[in-house]
Amino acid sequence: MTTIKRVVSIGAHSLDAELMGGPLLIKYAKEGAHCTCMHVTQGRLEDPNATKEECDAYLQELLNQNQRAAKNLGADTIWLGYVSSNMPSTEEFQARLEKYFTEEKVDLVITHWRGSMHPRHINTHDAVVRAVKHLRENGNQIKLVYGETFEDLVGFIPQAYFVLSDEEVSQWNKALNEYTVFRGGVNDFPYQQYYPTNLKVRQIESNSNGKTVCYMYASLIENELW
Repeated sequence: MTTIKRVVSIGAHSLDAELMGGPLLIKYAKEGAHCTCMHVTQGRLEDPNATKEECDAYLQELLNQNQRAAKNLGADTIWLGYVSSNMPSTEEFQARLEKYFTEEKVDLVITHWRGSMHPRHINTHDAVVRAVKHLRENGNQIKLVYGETFEDLVGFIPQAYFVLSDEEVSQWNKALNEYTVFRGGVNDFPYQQYYPTNLKVRQIESNSNGKTVCYMYASLIENELW
């Protein structure tokens, strides 16, 4: 893993980047890599009667959660400035990502698999893939993998498994729990039960000796496994 010095995990919404890329960010950060959680959009209050002050406070708390979660992973964080209602065109999004990847000398990108229930996850996947593919066609050796979330499982094939130490599991869990949504404060999906259980499922599946996460290779871009 030591050849990777710059890693970015890109999620359509807050928490996505940490769920998909958190374990690899922890591992690479410990080896000295510069790691970033990139959030494409931020949520907003659904209450149509919410005041501007309430909406601003809600957004600021999400940004605070971004910061705390990233710090726990040994990473930094960036929000691209979009909300769900103003996602950019794929072309604009791709160009912005290419510029960022080039300027930051990014070695590895982690993002959504396309088989998702969320249009914004799919939009993010498409822009990231196009950006990485274009850079690869022009000689940049940037790498891409897809992380696992319960929302992106249609056609997701586990290919690369990583065993987490108890310390790494605790560190990842601490980061995820910075988010109100992960703690059950936004919807009733059992995040705190699902993801620890999935670590055990992937351990059994891979016949590994500890709690395990998995990733899928970008097979249309990569010429060989690495």
